[in-house]
Amino acid sequence: MKGFDSIVTFCRTKDMEKTHSFYNGLLELPMVLDQGRCRIYRVSPGGFLGFCEGTEPDPGNTVMITLVTDDVDGWFERVRAKGHPVIKTPAMNPEFRIYHCFVKDPSGYTVEIQRFEDPRWKRD
Repeated sequence: MKGFDSIVTFCRTKDMEKTHSFYNGLLELPMVLDQGRCRIYRVSPGGFLGFCEGTEPDPGNTVMITLVTDDVDGWFERVRAKGHPVIKTPAMNPEFRIYHCFVKDPSGYTVEIQRFEDPRWKRD
């Protein structure tokens, strides 16, 4: 099984432009992908922050850890086989051009395992 390439921690925002001004303008984090309702900023070579206006899963969960890999299905099967709760089985999300699934970690955090299908996503 292939390991993970990078991590994206997604947070919700009510005002994308103010969020963009803070992270891109003030903190000078480069925006690496604008998906419309979500924007992703590079913090370090393999670490990213994403901010979304209204996103799945449940809006009551304010932090989502996203692990990026080419092997979404393999990791999903491994997590499910260990008995962790599944929120969503692997599927394409055409809006964001990703293939992904959602599971819960032991602390109740949502973990998304995804592969970018968007050619604008640069791993490096």
